[in-house]
Amino acid sequence: MLVLIILIVLFIIIIPNVRVVPQATEYVIEFLGKYKTTWDAGLHVKIPLLEKISKRITLKEQVLDSPPQPVITKDNVTMRIDTVVYFHIYDAKLYTYGVVNPINALENLTATTLRNLVGELELDGTLTSRDTINGKMTAILDEATDKWGIKVNRVELKNIIPPEEIQNAMEKQMKAERDRRETLLQAEGHKAAAITRAEGDKQAMILAAEGERDARIARAEGEARAIYLSKKAEADGLIALKEAGVDAAVLELKKYEALVNMSNGTAAKLIIPTDAVNTVTNNAIFSETTGLGDNTKSAPKPVKAPKKDECCD
Repeated sequence: MLVLIILIVLFIIIIPNVRVVPQATEYVIEFLGKYKTTWDAGLHVKIPLLEKISKRITLKEQVLDSPPQPVITKDNVTMRIDTVVYFHIYDAKLYTYGVVNPINALENLTATTLRNLVGELELDGTLTSRDTINGKMTAILDEATDKWGIKVNRVELKNIIPPEEIQNAMEKQMKAERDRRETLLQAEGHKAAAITRAEGDKQAMILAAEGERDARIARAEGEARAIYLSKKAEADGLIALKEAGVDAAVLELKKYEALVNMSNGTAAKLIIPTDAVNTVTNNAIFSETTGLGDNTKSAPKPVKAPKKDECCD
C-alpha cells in the first residue's frame, strides 16, 4: 500500500515536469531564478519546484511590419514610409536577457535608422534609392541587434507616400515627360519617312540616269556600227573599181559623187578645187578627141533605100 502511494505521488510530481520541446523551438530554463540551460527540440525533464521554463522561443524567421512613419528628407519634404523587417532569433539566452521587449526595441530602432538615412537624401534620391536604403538599413540593424540574439536578414521599404501636392506635381511631370517622348517619337518617324522618300527619289533618279546613259551608249554604238558598215561598203566599192582597172576620169567622177553625198540633200555648198575642174575638163577633151574612155555608143548609120529595078518596075 505504501509503494502504491509512493508511485502515485511520483506520478503526480514527475509527469507535469516532463516536457517535449517542438522542432524549431527552444526553452530557456532557470534554476532558482538564474539561467541554467537552453532546451532544444526533444524530451526533457525539469526538477520540480527548483527549475522553471523562463521563455519559449521560436527559431523560425519572423516578419515585423512597421506602420508608416513620418520622415523628413534633406530638402524638407515630409513623407510617410512603412518598412518590413525579416529576422530570426539565433541565441535564445541573448534574446531573453539582452533587452526588455526585443520586438518593440527592433521596431523603434528601425524607425530611427530610417529617419537618419532618409534625412541624408533629397526627395528624388529617396524615391530612386530603395535598394540602397534597404541595404544600409539591413547592415545597421543586423549589427545593432547582435547583442539581442537577433539576426536581421533583410529590410524592405514597403510604401513611400509623399504629400498630396508633391504627388500632383509628380503626375504632371510624368505626363509632360510622356508627351515629350510622344512628340519626339513622332518627329523621328516623320524624319525617317522623309529620309526614306528622299532615298527612293535618289535611287529613281540614279536608275533613270543610268537608263538614259545606257540608251545613249546603245544609240551611239548603233550609229558607229552603221557608219562603219557604210564606210566599209564604200571602201569595198573603191577596191572593186581599182581591181576593175577604171581610168582616172571615172575616179574623179566618184570623188564628185562622194562630195554630193556629203551634202546629204541639204542646202550645202560644194567647193571644188580648180585643179580638179581642169583635170576633168582635160580628160573630157582628151576623150572626145581620141575616143578613149568614151563608152557612149555611136548612133546607128542610116540604111540606104534599095534601088528600083527599072526592068521589073
